[in-house]
Amino acid sequence: MTGTSVVALGTAGGPRWWTPIDAHSRFGISTAVVVGDRVYLVDAGIGAGRQFARAGFTMDQLGGVFLTHLHSDHTTDLANIALFGMFGLSGGGSRIPIIGPGDRGMTPPVSSRAIVPPRPVAPHLPTPGTADMFRLLMEAHATDLNDRVLDALRPSPLDLFDARDVTLPEGIGYHPNEAMTPDMEPFTVFEDDRVRVDAILVEHPPIAPAFGFRFTTEDATIAISGDTRKTANMARLAAGADLLLHEAISFDWVDRQYGGATDATSRASVDHHRRSHTSVLEAIDLAREAGAARLALHHLVPGHHSTRQWLAECGDDRAVIVPDDLQTLTFEGARSRAVA
Repeated sequence: MTGTSVVALGTAGGPRWWTPIDAHSRFGISTAVVVGDRVYLVDAGIGAGRQFARAGFTMDQLGGVFLTHLHSDHTTDLANIALFGMFGLSGGGSRIPIIGPGDRGMTPPVSSRAIVPPRPVAPHLPTPGTADMFRLLMEAHATDLNDRVLDALRPSPLDLFDARDVTLPEGIGYHPNEAMTPDMEPFTVFEDDRVRVDAILVEHPPIAPAFGFRFTTEDATIAISGDTRKTANMARLAAGADLLLHEAISFDWVDRQYGGATDATSRASVDHHRRSHTSVLEAIDLAREAGAARLALHHLVPGHHSTRQWLAECGDDRAVIVPDDLQTLTFEGARSRAVA
């Protein structure tokens, strides 16, 4: 095994195609933690499979997929990875784990801005967790899969991947609507011969549970926030990390985007962004509080802002990294550098 690195496969956040679309447009959020020749994927936003291949990785290198939460901009390429993964995997080894949140257990409250309460989608199973979501995705593609499995003798994705729900520790006081982010300590959700992965609850209402992940290898610790507002739990998870990858949103853009709009959808969108995301300066503050050696910003909203625009939001802090898609971050001497 040679060292640890991180490849920012896709760095844009949000459930939309950002405009303008050009050669420099960022793909949806997805991060590869590379340990030797093994790759661990965190989130699978739009284009994640394509970026995985463009980074030079092959499916037989995939050691696991970790979903911070089940918003579509973090999961939309999971089906592609499984469907096309059957062409790069023989099925002879252990199933690849897909690890993420379990069933929410109840629907979120209806926005106070609703005039007529909306009806939930799929009321028989309105909040499926990772295991159910993966099962349903594969069932939706059963026509295709059965052609491949029965006629072409390809391995079934259900035999290649093992989708698992994270079980929360007992007694932490968690409730999906009333206490999404109780004060807690990180807990281990996965471990193999290369890495230990710890999780902690972060605050991204209305979705729950939502996790940040910390990867610990022989030579590096990497904390990945998922989507969250600035929260003490994330500072605990990132304590002393060699690299903190934290989401960032431009609230100036939010104000410009929605301006003086008074319709319920626009105002509810502003409400969501304000209570569920982190500004650049808040992310910098959190990195300092945690004592993280380096801070990189990703899950950038809006996804079409240039790197120069994001760096301008950092104020006087010039140590913050705003990685481009497919940029590799390494850890040589990382422990000696700190966020000022």
